[in-house]
Amino acid sequence: MNSGDGRASDGHSGPEDATGAPPATATALRDTPPTTNVALPEDLINEYDEEMPSRSLPQKFERVVVAYTFLVAAFVLYQVFFPLRQGNQFSLIAFLSATLPLTFLLYRGRARRHVDPTKPDVPNWFDITLTVIAALVSTYPILPLVIGDGGGGFDAFLNRQGTLATADIIAGSLLTILVLEATRRTTGVVLPIFCVVFFLFAYYGGYLPISWAISHGGVNFNQIINGFYNDQSGFFGTPLNVAATYIVLFIFYGQVLAATGAGRFFVSFSFSLFSKSRSAAGRTVVTSGFLLGTVSGSGTATAVTLGSLAWPILKKAGYPRENAGGMLAAAGIGAILSPPTLGAAAFIIAEYLGVAYLEVMVWAIVPTILYYAGIFVAVEIDARRFSTRPIEPSKVRAWDLFKRFGYHFLSLAIIVVFLAIGLPPFRSIVYATAVAALFGLIERMVSRRDPLDEEAEKQPFGTAMLEYAKALYGALANGIRSSIPVVAVCAAAGIITSVIVKTGVGLTFAQMLVAAAESISDNPQVILIVTALLAAIAITMLGLAVPVTASFIISWVIIGPALISLGVERPEVAMFIFYYAVLSEVSPPTALAAVAAAALTGGATMKTMWQAMKYALPAFLAPLAFVLTPAGGSLLLNGEWVTSIWATLVSLFAVAALAAATGGWAFGRARWPERLLFIVGAVFCLYLEPVSIGFGITIVAVAAVVNYIRVKRNPEDALGSPAPAAAR
Repeated sequence: MNSGDGRASDGHSGPEDATGAPPATATALRDTPPTTNVALPEDLINEYDEEMPSRSLPQKFERVVVAYTFLVAAFVLYQVFFPLRQGNQFSLIAFLSATLPLTFLLYRGRARRHVDPTKPDVPNWFDITLTVIAALVSTYPILPLVIGDGGGGFDAFLNRQGTLATADIIAGSLLTILVLEATRRTTGVVLPIFCVVFFLFAYYGGYLPISWAISHGGVNFNQIINGFYNDQSGFFGTPLNVAATYIVLFIFYGQVLAATGAGRFFVSFSFSLFSKSRSAAGRTVVTSGFLLGTVSGSGTATAVTLGSLAWPILKKAGYPRENAGGMLAAAGIGAILSPPTLGAAAFIIAEYLGVAYLEVMVWAIVPTILYYAGIFVAVEIDARRFSTRPIEPSKVRAWDLFKRFGYHFLSLAIIVVFLAIGLPPFRSIVYATAVAALFGLIERMVSRRDPLDEEAEKQPFGTAMLEYAKALYGALANGIRSSIPVVAVCAAAGIITSVIVKTGVGLTFAQMLVAAAESISDNPQVILIVTALLAAIAITMLGLAVPVTASFIISWVIIGPALISLGVERPEVAMFIFYYAVLSEVSPPTALAAVAAAALTGGATMKTMWQAMKYALPAFLAPLAFVLTPAGGSLLLNGEWVTSIWATLVSLFAVAALAAATGGWAFGRARWPERLLFIVGAVFCLYLEPVSIGFGITIVAVAAVVNYIRVKRNPEDALGSPAPAAAR
């Protein structure tokens, strides 16, 4: 999901436009600092947004695909208000039937090397064959045709649950293979390998020595396929249900906002807030990342969209390429943590825990604040370390810009309001999308120009309306197209969850994790701390290999029970897992958002990854606070408000101390002894117990005093280093 137009500003005010408003507001989106023209690199998003490069189809083929995806989008929207009478599983079968075949048309079986990605790429006969087979086997359960000893329609298919016919087994086996191939094409080979390992474990687990903790009675092939194909823990389980409802609808919302120019407004508004400081460029990136993230929910897309606009500004301010790329990646990944959209896994949290999505949004508020607070402190540190330069002040005041284009915030507010009054999330987001589209329509009716094109001329009324209709048509079609990788991941996750349900291995792994902690100590608190540390490492390592959504699902069913068994509440466990699954996105060596940002800025990839991790590192310790003490749950705004307030303030203090340690700066350059003291003090604070907080604050204060005295004695340590020439 992308927000923003990806075009750079020319820095000049234009004449009064059709609204009759003065240049300060009517051309506000053109009054950002002068930059070079940098187009939005959609190919970077396609390549690095947890998916492999998608095809650039021939024009005629593309038109057919767009028309088809628009019809699928219309079907999804129709179901929001008129659910199918046959029930949810029938709807999910229909949804997978409509989307899975598209994967083989839109995504290549293997990456094309040294080929111009802008040239048309026609699907070959093998892709067409897979498309047809995918359409047949995914719709098979609801086809009213008798096929051998199977078929006969949806009711007959359900009646055979547990005793599938031969035709059912064949269709289910083919669908399993196609789901794995679709996942490989869109997200890479790692998740399919995980799925195959779980499949083999289900089939051969009965042959393992009975003394092994993970051994089980064994599951025969027919039972495995039944679990995948005709059971609600398989393909048509909670993950796919979330993808077919919440996720797709929020993607529609992001696409419509992008079509109305919201992304450009968010960046321009952020710049107008911070245009008089040497930290302005960095502050703008962080604030823009948050604002774009509230409607995006995709870390890599946010980083690239933001970078196409902000990299020239960062470069002019004096940021090295790697630091700029790291900042863009870290700010973009915050999109997955930011209400109201969060990431796909947040919707799964609501379903797994049986709570309203609004509640999950509330849980995410303080973690989001802590995450961006750490980046803000890091930005202030880098502004001093690199002696960055103030950038040219915006010609438009924030208030004027807000008065002219602030309507983009209204749809965000509407989501929260509708959720608060008890409206279902899927209807709330549809209404918010309609409001965003309505305001976009009014904008076009008044200005009669494309808000995404700064040089656009005033159009005839009919032409402006037609262009806007085409933009909405494309936005809805792109919504389905953008959801395909998530659909593939959620369907593949059904393989893992089904095996775990049938074999009970999730509980076994949880017991093994706790046993490992118990081998170190028999103290309950030490066991909890060690288990949480091992869990954090395991989730991060898993997240290096699979997308956030899959990482959360696997970790929830395997690692979640371990923490729950130690007395940690389910919301805290869910957010702990979610947080680390997200942070794995900025963890080398597979930080895709950093790779995309490096491609945009021209910086070294690995150095950009480490810089991204540096910006986000203070947030790596914060999730531990969720699960280690009762006060940690208050960071999710559970419990008394007084506890939530002081726990948040202490955590902010700890995050700032960690940022000082990772950035190597307090009152001036911080040496390693001082940095270690900052880290130790922050860890004590994040334990969120009165005694440990006292120790932590004291240690941080000692580090700050030592740094202050040393900098006073050595004034050169208060001076930043000039930015490398490459950044100028």
